[in-house]
Amino acid sequence: MQKRPAAAGQKERLYKLLVIGDLGVGKTSIIKRYVHQNFSPHYRATIGVDFALKVLSWDPETVVRLQLWDIADGSCNEWMSSFPAPASFAVRNTGLREPRDNIQGFKKLLRKCQERFGNMTRVYYREAMGAFIVFDVTRPATFEAVTKWKEDLDTKLTLPNGKPVPTVLLANKCDQGKEVLVNNGFKMEQFCQENGFVGWFETSAKENINIDEASRCLVKHIIASESDPVPDIEVDVIKPHLNSSKMFSCSACFKP
Repeated sequence: MQKRPAAAGQKERLYKLLVIGDLGVGKTSIIKRYVHQNFSPHYRATIGVDFALKVLSWDPETVVRLQLWDIADGSCNEWMSSFPAPASFAVRNTGLREPRDNIQGFKKLLRKCQERFGNMTRVYYREAMGAFIVFDVTRPATFEAVTKWKEDLDTKLTLPNGKPVPTVLLANKCDQGKEVLVNNGFKMEQFCQENGFVGWFETSAKENINIDEASRCLVKHIIASESDPVPDIEVDVIKPHLNSSKMFSCSACFKP
């Protein structure tokens, strides 16, 4: 995306945002939709980290530049899937050569992988001002992993004042079907407040549902968390915007 210079007298704000969550929940698709306004069902799993830039004309006095960091699933799924199926394999830099059916050897490799990803995410998270945690509404296990991601984020990253970074929960792929959990907006709001999220949104990268709204919610909370005085922000409850008679969405952005 071409960078747009701020007009004379405008303030510029630059924020690093993390996009994290389990493998296959749609992190890359959300970023591509938000930044490039396109969607493809054929994205490959992200290995390591990828980047994108979004420039917002926030208000007449402010330009906001968002660095979106698309961070791979840290559960070692991508790393372990790169190994061949035969009974024995070698792993560079580990000094191990173990049969795949040797459970102890496999566990050693898995621990090394988890340590490596843990150290990598600590570096990737550094200096971020906000985060999206994404789960797939059609795969309940990805929602169960949300608290793991939030705890990992909170232990590795805080704002300069020591508080957790503002984080928005994205219930992605809402165009593909509804889970009972997501249908109950009150329980979702309760879950978010108990776990330190500043809001939650049902999203669809495919149908472009609530992605812009979720970003504005996160940026508002980031601005509110800074030392500069900002106007009081009213509670935002995002009402459904329908793309068809079969689609609806439930979301909330809590007051900073």
